[in-house]
Amino acid sequence: MIIVKKAASLTQILSDQRTLTPELGFVPTMGALHQGHLELIKTSRQECGFTTSSIFVNPTQFNDPKDFEKYPVTLENDVYLLEKAGCDCLFLPSVTEVYPGGMAHLEHYPLGYLESIFEGKYRPGHFQGVCQVVYRLLKMVNPTRLFIGQKDYQQCMVIKRLTELTSTDVRIRICATVREASGLAMSSRNTRLSNENRLKAAEIYKTLQFIKENIKPGSLTGLTDTSTNQLNDAGFKPDYVALADAQNLQPVIDWNGTQKLVALVAAFLGEVRLIDNMVLDDLNR
Repeated sequence: MIIVKKAASLTQILSDQRTLTPELGFVPTMGALHQGHLELIKTSRQECGFTTSSIFVNPTQFNDPKDFEKYPVTLENDVYLLEKAGCDCLFLPSVTEVYPGGMAHLEHYPLGYLESIFEGKYRPGHFQGVCQVVYRLLKMVNPTRLFIGQKDYQQCMVIKRLTELTSTDVRIRICATVREASGLAMSSRNTRLSNENRLKAAEIYKTLQFIKENIKPGSLTGLTDTSTNQLNDAGFKPDYVALADAQNLQPVIDWNGTQKLVALVAAFLGEVRLIDNMVLDDLNR
């Protein structure tokens, strides 16, 4: 695996690869890698002739400085895992490489309602930071395919919107959430959970299953209220339990029985904030 820290070096490497293969895959990460990331690498390798991954903990997407400071850093193990997974190139840029002009007066992207609901509401400025770093990385890597995970459902939609706003020519491949045996969605933040809370965190997945099993046409308020209370009783502090249109993420309060929905949950367990989602298809209702 090639490891580079400078965009200029990366550009030369990928330029050479473009003469050898028409498909260049890219998997951006913030490190603290887990099996979910490795599945993205695996899928990219299956579909592309050359796969690049990046590790960069982006300061502009953390609305809470303490969250940024506590973000797990496991670079040595990350490099080992990427090499073992067959990643071809790892890009390790510095902050000054990604933001050569500094982080003041950065561009603002008109994301509309996507940054005022759910994660946008509870993490103001977060998606602007996501767009700022993803756009820069896409310009540096210039992949033909971008591989991202469904666990960050709203972020997937934001990145799609970013590519539309910037006319970025890349195909986005959204891959299924990878879960632990308990159902807990794999996340770098899981490393901050105690053993006891790691087991308890599986209640979020159980809540999503409960919603899928009990949803009926009509008002959804009772279902989301019951689900929220269940999480509270299990020791969580929910930010939201919600249902939305799976295509555009508009909140759905009354369901017609046919509209494709996604259930979304965000909740604190101790000091760790966890998110998850489930697309509610095959309901046969």
